[in-house]
Amino acid sequence: MSIGARSAVIIVSAFVWVFCAMPFPLSLMGGPVPVSADIGGLRLLEELQTVITDLAERVKPSVVNVFPVHGSGRSKETPRERLPNTPGSGSGVIIDPQGYIITNNHVVGDASEVEIRLSDKTKFIAQVIGKDPDTDLAVLKVSADRPLPSATLGDSGTVKVGQWVLAVGNPFGLDRTVTLGVVSGIGRENMNLSRYENFIQTDASINPGNSGGPLFNMHGEVVGINTAIINFAQGIGFAIPSNMAKQVVQQLLTHGKVIRGWLGVGIQPVTAELASKFGVSESEGVLVNEVFENDPAARAGIKPGDIITKVEGKTVDTPNMLSRLIAGLDPGATTTVEIVRDGKRQVLSVSLSERRESAIVASVPPSRSEVKLGIDVQDLSADLAEKFKLKDAKGVLISKVDQGSIAQAEGLREGDLIKEVNRSEVSSVSEFTAAVSRVKRGETVLLRVQRESRAFYVVLKTTDK
Repeated sequence: MSIGARSAVIIVSAFVWVFCAMPFPLSLMGGPVPVSADIGGLRLLEELQTVITDLAERVKPSVVNVFPVHGSGRSKETPRERLPNTPGSGSGVIIDPQGYIITNNHVVGDASEVEIRLSDKTKFIAQVIGKDPDTDLAVLKVSADRPLPSATLGDSGTVKVGQWVLAVGNPFGLDRTVTLGVVSGIGRENMNLSRYENFIQTDASINPGNSGGPLFNMHGEVVGINTAIINFAQGIGFAIPSNMAKQVVQQLLTHGKVIRGWLGVGIQPVTAELASKFGVSESEGVLVNEVFENDPAARAGIKPGDIITKVEGKTVDTPNMLSRLIAGLDPGATTTVEIVRDGKRQVLSVSLSERRESAIVASVPPSRSEVKLGIDVQDLSADLAEKFKLKDAKGVLISKVDQGSIAQAEGLREGDLIKEVNRSEVSSVSEFTAAVSRVKRGETVLLRVQRESRAFYVVLKTTDK
């Protein structure tokens, strides 16, 4: 089915539902609907159809084609060429009559200049003002001798699942293709598309070339920037919320880069096994597995093993959400962080610094049980610390991981440094052995492990096997 036909089916299906729901009188014997009622229904369909067509005509001029070009760093007199195989390589939306444009960072790539084509076929060379790979956004600027048609960034915080949205872009070089759909979901994350994810999911048809184009609400406001699809699925596309885009654009225009808050912790999700060890509910908060020395968290008294449950009163239930909340705050700002430590809740005041790099999220494979522990350990020497690139000289080194053991299933490997056993620090094989000997067979062991510059918690279950 074509894109246009699919959109028409969506419109007609929705309109027929409205039409059928109207309280038209019918005869008891199933007689025909009165002509007046039939005419009224058609008028309603036509009115609703006019809303969609008028909206499409109104917003299309603000959508542009984006083509990376050769010769980005050359003088204006030097001829430029489009990069090979780039027809309809991306889309963008003008957000200011003075020529500021939003698109995706992956559409721009490494280019410092791109070619922009408007709906009236006018072409410009746009300067790349700033890029933010962490959200996959970029801001462009064209210089024109007239105000350009522009769109308004709306409030994505008001977006509801089920509301209608209009996607406009240039899929496969088909200029200003319009597709209609609904918002299928909000707050989508863990898609591995960018560092800070909070996507709007839509079934409005999005294809290669739509990247960077706008997602409009029925008022003609941009509520999202289309960025990705799941290529083996149908009707699953993702857009960056306009509120996130506003923050990024403002910082790129002001500073030329995005400045984000920094807490200074390594974090990981709270699994069912970890939750039972730390006295919280599964997925309640995120687990701090490392606190970086002299960073804001360390100065505020946050420790490894703390569960961060809230930031400024906002509930935290995934590592991605914590990263977004902290990144959205200004360096130097003081924020409140609620933690659970040893089953007790407390609120700490933290003065943030500027982000150097992302918070480290340890990716730990799903737990398995009913297999042997399966590790050999040895005392850590300076040579071994250098060999395995360990920044810490305290702990017990894993020298061997048995094939098929629970340790292997949990992702442990030779060179990992065990820092704690059941929340108690260990710095020698004898301390490790003593700590493990206190664990009865069939019980679980909580290990805090360091791998090069990263740390994470893992739960192992001992058995008689």
